[in-house]
Amino acid sequence: MSDNVLFSPFTLKGLTLPNRIVMAPMTRSMAAEGIPGQANADYYRRRAEGEAGLILTEGTVVDRPASRNMPGIPFFHGEQALAGWKQVAEAVHAAGGRIGPQIWHTGSTRSGEWAPHTPVESPSGLVGPGDERGVAMSEEDIADTVAAFARAAADAKRLGFDTVELHGAHGYLIDQFFWQGTNLRTDGYGGKTIAERSRFAADIVRAVRAAVGSDYPLILRVSQWKQQDYAARLAETPQQMTEWLVPLVEAGVDILHCSQRRFWEPEFPEVDGSDGLNFAGWAKKLTGAATISVGSVGLSDDFFGAFGGQGSGAAALDSLYARMEREEFDLIAVGRALLSDPQWVQKVRTGRKEDLHGFRAEDLAELI
Repeated sequence: MSDNVLFSPFTLKGLTLPNRIVMAPMTRSMAAEGIPGQANADYYRRRAEGEAGLILTEGTVVDRPASRNMPGIPFFHGEQALAGWKQVAEAVHAAGGRIGPQIWHTGSTRSGEWAPHTPVESPSGLVGPGDERGVAMSEEDIADTVAAFARAAADAKRLGFDTVELHGAHGYLIDQFFWQGTNLRTDGYGGKTIAERSRFAADIVRAVRAAVGSDYPLILRVSQWKQQDYAARLAETPQQMTEWLVPLVEAGVDILHCSQRRFWEPEFPEVDGSDGLNFAGWAKKLTGAATISVGSVGLSDDFFGAFGGQGSGAAALDSLYARMEREEFDLIAVGRALLSDPQWVQKVRTGRKEDLHGFRAEDLAELI
């Protein structure tokens, strides 16, 4: 298989990328007082110089109390933080790159050991099924949160970012509304079906679309698995996935960023066999939206194994090429391999695969 497919351009709503490789968002917790500085700008600039087609920043929080679950996570609100993010965007653009912030609210995932006097919020005061933490959001809290996402997205456009991504995955706030195990509400933001529980996300998407206009590309990250439960599934069938994702695309999502632990695994093997479509493939088929696939690209196994010392490099690239050749999905996100090696994309493009060095857990301690 040729890797030429990775290096073909992609265009959507004025966003033109030189290749199909996206730097996946990865929490670094290295923004002092929540404000990105020169070190953060340099970190992202190096990935642009290394030819990442699109850079998605680490999760950066909206203007809500208790919206972040760890210190050092950057804000995407307030004069100083936004000035810092403008510096980041300008550094990436000066290096010829494209960048979008990932904006989020981490819901009830924060432990009480950090900032214990600010109660965390979630759909039903749960962090997992039967696991109480924090308080259930009122409808006023929900409306304020929707507005906070819209303001953040409008600021992203104003600061010159090329796109914006909403984080609706991995057991954080938006995903806690999706998940039946954490959404026990009996009002209009709850319900027995995934379609009913998707109302909060759809409201955010509509508000963001109104704030940024019709021509600004909007990405939504989604997942089946949660940090609280790796085996969790929101959609057991293609029909349920349709009920989940189609309303979000109709509300204004342009690109679905479909996170799974291993991108090469079929999402519904009982439907189309062991070599069937992955999550991003099914999402594209069912919604018609563009999709980003992600999950252990460049790692020899899944990313949990990488923390135990497994290496990365060109493993699974043949599977990646084959899926992209048949247009199963549009873009592929690379996470930990790019965290350790800013030149990963350039090395793949120039055939220097023997120079790809593995992800190292110790690299998490610094902004390489």
